[in-house]
Amino acid sequence: MLILAASTGKNLELARSIESEAINQAMGCRILDLCALNLPLFQPALKEQGPGESFKELEQAMGQHHGLFVCAPEYNGSIPPSLTNAIAWLSVISPDFREMFNNRPVALASHSGGGGQKVLQAMRQQFSHLGCTVLGRELLATFQKPANPETVKALLQGLKELESLKPQG
Repeated sequence: MLILAASTGKNLELARSIESEAINQAMGCRILDLCALNLPLFQPALKEQGPGESFKELEQAMGQHHGLFVCAPEYNGSIPPSLTNAIAWLSVISPDFREMFNNRPVALASHSGGGGQKVLQAMRQQFSHLGCTVLGRELLATFQKPANPETVKALLQGLKELESLKPQG
């Protein structure tokens, strides 16, 4: 399972707590901090130039892991730029981006200073549009309400079950 952190603050901390529980459940996982990749802002004019060397880390991680656990804060009522930009680059660089996303199990999480519900809805819509199988349950934490450990366990179990259904090929 690949855990994508779309911010270096509380969502990276949330990703680390998810990683800890995944390790407790004997699940192989890796965290990838999208902000640390420093991908250039996608623009059609840059497509030929490409996203740079750091993109290979994201592309390889996506190829090595079937399940995704995405941790992203709410930015202005929607998805943060680091996640949107990574998805944009993946969709134009991959020879078959539909294959990259189709039937990929995805769990959604957010630690947000505001409500956080809008980013979860936006991510659900985005990943569903890409063909992913998004778990119905999601994880929402705020400064007033820490992540529920039982929800983390349930989401990891759901990802594990969906990953076991991965078509062999």
